[in-house]
Amino acid sequence: MALGPIKKVVLGSLAFAVFWILAVFPAVPFLPIGRTAGSILGAMLMVIFKVITPKEAYSAINLPVLGLLFGTMVVSIYLERADMFKHLRVLLSWKSWGAKDMLCRICIVSAISSALFTNDTTCVILTEFILKIARENNIRPEPFLLGLASSSNIGSSATPIGNPQNLIIAIQSGISFGEFVLGLLPAVLLGVFVNALILLCMFWRLLSDVEKDSDVHQISLATMSSPKSLESHECDPITEHVTSQISPVINRDGGHSKNLKNRLSELDMCSDSCGEIELKKPVLSKKEATDNMLSEIGEQKEERFARGGVQGTMEMTTDLESGPQQSTEESKGQLNRWKRLSWKLCIYLGTIGMLVAFLMGLDMSWTALTTALIFVILDFKDAGPCLEKEFLAVSGA
Repeated sequence: MALGPIKKVVLGSLAFAVFWILAVFPAVPFLPIGRTAGSILGAMLMVIFKVITPKEAYSAINLPVLGLLFGTMVVSIYLERADMFKHLRVLLSWKSWGAKDMLCRICIVSAISSALFTNDTTCVILTEFILKIARENNIRPEPFLLGLASSSNIGSSATPIGNPQNLIIAIQSGISFGEFVLGLLPAVLLGVFVNALILLCMFWRLLSDVEKDSDVHQISLATMSSPKSLESHECDPITEHVTSQISPVINRDGGHSKNLKNRLSELDMCSDSCGEIELKKPVLSKKEATDNMLSEIGEQKEERFARGGVQGTMEMTTDLESGPQQSTEESKGQLNRWKRLSWKLCIYLGTIGMLVAFLMGLDMSWTALTTALIFVILDFKDAGPCLEKEFLAVSGA
């Protein structure tokens, strides 16, 4: 291929240098316009300097790549809203054996998720979680962040939707989704294994010191409840039983709920350490305790009826109205929960269907766009905020 005229070479190199500086350093002091505007500026300089014609510039835009990238990013955002990445966070912390095990899990999970949901989305979602885990367990986050960054890049090369470079290669070459995955899967598996091994060797002493300093070598989930609250629930069986038996009656008797709660507190059988049990009153069986509480409620109701008058009538009316209102609110809450679960199930099934369509050889760009549009319709809301978030994510990438 012959070299072009010197003038085009120099001007083209100048335009590319402007784009490269703004892409690598988006906040340069003399022109802090960001990567997106820097890319458009570089393309405009190419046309202004007559390195390429406007027609050639338009033909250089690859619409199938843009459509596939747009569709997969929208799908990733709806997967995030459907709590898919929360399940990945649980997988990272579930029954962890220590810092070394945590590092290996991060390498594996980030590689798989980046192959299916793009490496940018994986890094953005899991970085905050890793920092929270490291902060709560007094662990340095550097090994885990390096594992996330390196394994995400390695894993994203396994599929055409892993990163934009793969999209261009797959579409321009005409390689199907299945052939692309089968061709690169062995190299990706080997790369993830070697990457995890290198990170373990680099940070072995640091991770070992962390495990030695901690009495318990299991890394807890960042959103787990405190152990103290769990102990308090485990060591109060009588109060829990009585509360479950009389809770419907207490809800109907709102004016005396505080008195009943004070009575329930007298049945507290746990000390602060949940060790020896001390009782201020003779031990009662569960049935006797329940019968006593119900009899007290009956006596209080009789007193209210005896008072009569306007106040008693108003209290009775309030009790009668609060029952249907409370049941209506509970039914609405249950209906909303079922709607939420059904919507999440549809998002998961739609994503699986999109991947199956990719493997069947259907057009990846239109498949991703169709899936994204189905998710927008299922959401049944204004898609503006979702698309704005997607645009910001693409611009940041």
